[in-house]
Amino acid sequence: MGRRYFGTDGVRGKVGELPITPEFMMHLGYSAGKRLMSKDWHLAKDERPTVLIGKDTRVSGYLLESALQAGLSAAGVDVFLAGPVPTPAVAYLTRALRLQAGIVISASHNPYEDNGIKFFSETGSKLADDVEKAIEEGMADPIETMPSRHLGRARRISDAAGRYIEFCKSTFPFDLDLREMRIVVDCAHGATYHIARHVFHELGADAIAIGVSPDGLNINRECGATHPETLREAVLEENADLGIAFDGDGDRVVMIDRQGVIYDGDQLLYVLALHRKQNGTLKGGVVGTLMTNLAVEHALERCGIPFERARVGDRYVLEKLQKNEWQVGGEGSGHIICLDRHSTGDGIVSALQVLHAMRQENATLSELTSDLSLYPQILVNVKVASKNEFEKNESVMRAKDAAEKDLEGMGRVLLRASGTEPLIRVMVEGKSEERVRYWADSIAKAVRDAAG
Repeated sequence: MGRRYFGTDGVRGKVGELPITPEFMMHLGYSAGKRLMSKDWHLAKDERPTVLIGKDTRVSGYLLESALQAGLSAAGVDVFLAGPVPTPAVAYLTRALRLQAGIVISASHNPYEDNGIKFFSETGSKLADDVEKAIEEGMADPIETMPSRHLGRARRISDAAGRYIEFCKSTFPFDLDLREMRIVVDCAHGATYHIARHVFHELGADAIAIGVSPDGLNINRECGATHPETLREAVLEENADLGIAFDGDGDRVVMIDRQGVIYDGDQLLYVLALHRKQNGTLKGGVVGTLMTNLAVEHALERCGIPFERARVGDRYVLEKLQKNEWQVGGEGSGHIICLDRHSTGDGIVSALQVLHAMRQENATLSELTSDLSLYPQILVNVKVASKNEFEKNESVMRAKDAAEKDLEGMGRVLLRASGTEPLIRVMVEGKSEERVRYWADSIAKAVRDAAG
């Protein structure tokens, strides 16, 4: 039996609807706690496993935090509450504080009506599929509260943001700084609102922050990495050298140059790979996903850099990096992983690695990507009642096969079911925008017809 609630990025959904309900979260916390209690952590006498809980700025975070805490405490697990911090901060703090797990309450780039849960292991990595499956299966067991003397305790960590700021700064070379750079930082009214500006300012930049007034309801609303046009306006208005946008939980990054040109995760990944190749620090090759623009693969090949694709989702990029013993990978959405800097994708750390390349080579983003021209790529999301067996539909497969034959050597076609929504994603890319658009519309129509 596969996982029912865990998708490609944890448990996610609309608040108040299963699985994002207080009852479910209490059972989820209890099941995860019982699994932690069953492991031999070699702890000191009377010491209990401890979990760090962080969250973004959604109003529902308080509700879910309390429910998770109750479940964990009932299982006998201690809890550290970090408050609003980016997802990668939880990964870092879990590892730095030698804790047994980390939990993030966030729906990432989604609107405030949604929320979700992500788990990190003691090493700061996302849990493997089989571990998430075991937690799910344990939720069938009733909650049996530990005796009072063995209940878990909770306390708040007051310096979580400060610890993480110092960590981010430590990933930037000590012999470089950001002086004489004017940078606009868009925090999407999310978890980086009280952190990101300080990182860039303390490294010497004239940092201007927008999207830093969270009210629980405005996270990702017309701002941040999913709406970079807001940042573009601010960069041009402030006559800034650069704009950096994060999503609600701070693990995505998109950048904008002084001319207002947007650079997505594919382009930034190319900058990082090429920079590491040129200074001799690139270990192995680069991992992208099935959605990574084909032009990136071709550009890396020209540079003699190996490239492999993983399933969509930064967890699968990480798995392939670890398997290959490589260090750099990412997605076009802005999830970028630099394993020589952090154990997971981190928007602030990734931005600092791009700035490292810019400062060391004294070059702009335009200059660093001059050999990369992304191919037209069209993504159509088709709503369906059921995502099952769409790949067995003959009319859909005929449309897909015809497109691949027409685009052979000059493009790609990808159909996949969303891991979190009732959608079939149709992606077509190639050198000819006209052909790409034609085939994207044709395949999407075949999927709609098949779905009724």
